[in-house]
Amino acid sequence: HSPHPPPLNRRSGHRPPPYSTMHTFLFRLNALATFAISTLAALCAVAAFTDVFHASNPVVNVSLARVERLHPVPSSGNDEAFLAFKISADLSSLFSWNTKQLFVWLDASYETPRNVENHVSLWDRIITSREEAVLSLPYVRNKYKLVDQGNYLRNRALNLTMHWNVMPSTGALWHGSKTFSGFRLPKRYTNDRN
Repeated sequence: HSPHPPPLNRRSGHRPPPYSTMHTFLFRLNALATFAISTLAALCAVAAFTDVFHASNPVVNVSLARVERLHPVPSSGNDEAFLAFKISADLSSLFSWNTKQLFVWLDASYETPRNVENHVSLWDRIITSREEAVLSLPYVRNKYKLVDQGNYLRNRALNLTMHWNVMPSTGALWHGSKTFSGFRLPKRYTNDRN
């Protein structure tokens, strides 16, 4: 302790508390927590920044293997298609030491007289390792329904796009995609599932 008491505050006429009471356990704990959180935030920022230099070269190939069924839905009259795809992809280069997982999905896009742009998600998968990121799926059916708003799917040109979201352990999520065009649905309703 100081041998002399702190001087009086001229405005309030009170003395400030002694030094020992200003630096209580809670005060020191607060200072330590602030330092730890600031250090952790700085480390996270550095970790996220290193991903800027990570080079990736995903290889993706998607094709329409078969149209199993194309028919109108009795309750609504809207066209519905059941499709099968061939998916071949090597997304392992998207993984860095900071990658937590990939979210991969396939969507169909097409134009109709009713809607200029239609996007329908057909299939997805969560990938958590480099080993799982190599896909060889010779025949995979659509996981989600392809239902049109109307009866415009017959003889409709179709694009298939494979998307991927890279989810890091720390930092911003980023997206990539590759589109495959030139596919067309049958001119007539069909049930070719067998």
